[in-house]
Amino acid sequence: MSGTIRAAVSADAEVLHAIEAHADALLIDTLGAPEWPPAGDGAERLGTPGFVLVVEDPADSPVGFVHVLDADGHAHLEQLSVLPSSGRQGYGRRLVVAALDEARERGYTRMSLRTYAEVPWNAPFYASCGFLESIPETQFQRGLVDTEATLSLDRYGRRVQMTVEL
Repeated sequence: MSGTIRAAVSADAEVLHAIEAHADALLIDTLGAPEWPPAGDGAERLGTPGFVLVVEDPADSPVGFVHVLDADGHAHLEQLSVLPSSGRQGYGRRLVVAALDEARERGYTRMSLRTYAEVPWNAPFYASCGFLESIPETQFQRGLVDTEATLSLDRYGRRVQMTVEL
């Protein structure tokens, strides 16, 4: 598979939103989740501390992205989205590997995330990338658990935190 991974730029804001909306539609359908938070705003993603990487297909069209937050000095994989039409081609794994490499280069020693335990392209996928289930340790991580509870995300399945050592 060819294609490139690059840092997202401000011109990518709309496409980030569109990619996430399309990827969310697949998750919403799988979970049977008629009430789902809207896709994130691309400009907001680009403006938060951390980084966003985009993967492009061989035609140089963005087909996925990964957003990693700097949360109180810790790396947190906030969002990984790949267009369903480009799924199962290795783009998601390439984005995760690139995010881990970038986080390492920035001096982080581990990366966390929160996801659904039983959705195949969620926790099982991240486990295949080296992430292990973990307990929320920081104020930020505990805040994510509270936010998920407020949004009632657990009604669609068990939520877990996962962490990988860098």
